[in-house]
Amino acid sequence: MIRVTGDQVEVSGPMTMAAAAALTTEGSAAVSSAANPVFDLAGVTELDSSSLAVIFAWMRAAKATGKPFRLLNLPHNLLSLAAVYGVADLLPQP
Repeated sequence: MIRVTGDQVEVSGPMTMAAAAALTTEGSAAVSSAANPVFDLAGVTELDSSSLAVIFAWMRAAKATGKPFRLLNLPHNLLSLAAVYGVADLLPQP
């Protein structure tokens, strides 16, 4: 689930294959509505490799609109997955 408050985009619940399509759509809409989107992943309860695809889709949406993109509170297991796939350096962090 995604909740937008100004530029703050709070992601909560599972970021898994079952939720990937909805999260991609909701997150891309949040990018469009925020001037400087900041995605806070503190509320993520479960994730799998599809979460990386979702984040990269949000990043592409931000790039397409010329907006900056930031991530906060990345779960440790997300960083571990990103390292395994060799994409950790692509994740924007504060």
